[in-house]
Amino acid sequence: MTNVRQAVAACLAAGLATLSPVGRPPVHSADQSEKISGYAEFKRGDTVMVDGQRVVATPATRVSGAKTLKDIPLGYEVKVKGSRDKSGALIAAQVDTRPNGTDGTEQEIIAASNQAEDTWVKHKMMFEPADSGKIIKIGEILESGPYVDRARKIIDKLRPSYVPASALRVRAVKTDQWNASAMANGAIWVYTGLMDAMSDEEMAIVLGHELTHYTHEHVRRQQSKGTLAQILGVGASIALTQISNPTAQQVAAFGGQLGLSALMSGYSREFEDQADRVGLRYIYEAGFDPTKGPGLWEKFKQKYGEEDKLTNFFTGDHSRPTERIRNIQRQIQLNNYTTPLKKTS
Repeated sequence: MTNVRQAVAACLAAGLATLSPVGRPPVHSADQSEKISGYAEFKRGDTVMVDGQRVVATPATRVSGAKTLKDIPLGYEVKVKGSRDKSGALIAAQVDTRPNGTDGTEQEIIAASNQAEDTWVKHKMMFEPADSGKIIKIGEILESGPYVDRARKIIDKLRPSYVPASALRVRAVKTDQWNASAMANGAIWVYTGLMDAMSDEEMAIVLGHELTHYTHEHVRRQQSKGTLAQILGVGASIALTQISNPTAQQVAAFGGQLGLSALMSGYSREFEDQADRVGLRYIYEAGFDPTKGPGLWEKFKQKYGEEDKLTNFFTGDHSRPTERIRNIQRQIQLNNYTTPLKKTS
C-alpha cells in the first residue's frame, strides 16, 4: 500500500485533474429532460441555484413543499425535473423540496468527526495511522496567523448564506504537501504548501470543491451500513492514540485506517463531480473567476503527473481527466461563467 503521507499529498492531485483551456461543448437542447438534486443555495431574481445550476420556473411548473420556486428557503433540499433553454438554464417542470433535517446517521458521523478533530487539536498536530502500525505526522496545526486568516477569509466569501460562519472551523496544517479537506462536522484543513503555491483565485477553486463536500453531506450520503461502522470506530481509535504509546498506535493504525479516510476523502465519482460543479457556483457567486481552473490544474499536473487514480484507501472514484475536463467546461458554458458576476444591491 502506498505510504499514507504520500497518499494524502497525492490525493488531491488525483482528484483535481488537469484542465485544458475552456472550450465550447454543446449545450443540451430544450427537448432533453434532466434531473438534478441538491440544495437551494443562491437566488437572483426569479432564478434559484440548485446543484450549481440556474433553475427557473414557468406558469406550468409544479412545485411541492413551497408555494413557488422563488419561495423555497435557502438551505432546503431540492429535486428538479426539467429541460435546458438556449441560455443553459434549467426550465423546471417539476420541483420537490423539503427542509434539510439531521438523521441519526449524520449525528453519529459528526460525533466521530468531532472526536478525530479534538484529538488532533489536543496534540497540536495532524497525524494518521499507517499500515506499518506507526503514526505518521502530517504537520503542526496552526490555529491563527497569516495562513489561517487567509483561508478563513476565502471560506467566508465562498460559503452560502444559510451556512453560518460559526459552523466552520478553518485551520492550517504546516507541511509542504498540497491538500485540503472538509469534514462532516465543519472542520476544514488547508495545507500550507498548497497555500504557498496558489493565488487566492486558485485557493478559492480548491476550497469551493472541499466546501461542497461539507454542505452536500457527502460523507453521510455515500456510506453503507458496513462502512458506517468503520467510520464510527475511527473517532475512538484516534482518541486512544498517544504519540508515545506504540501499542495504542497499532490499535489506531489497524482499527482506524479506512474510517479515517471515509471521514475526510475517498468520495465516489458522483460526489467528486458534484463538488466540482457546485464548487464552481460558490466561486462565481463569491466574485472569484471559475475560468482560472485550467492554470490551477496545470500546476497539479506539473507536481503530481497525470494519474487519475491511486490504488490506496485515500482515493475517490474520480472521473478520468478527459471526462473531468469535459464536465467542467460544460459547466462554465451552461452557467455563463465567462461573464463576470453583476452584484445586485
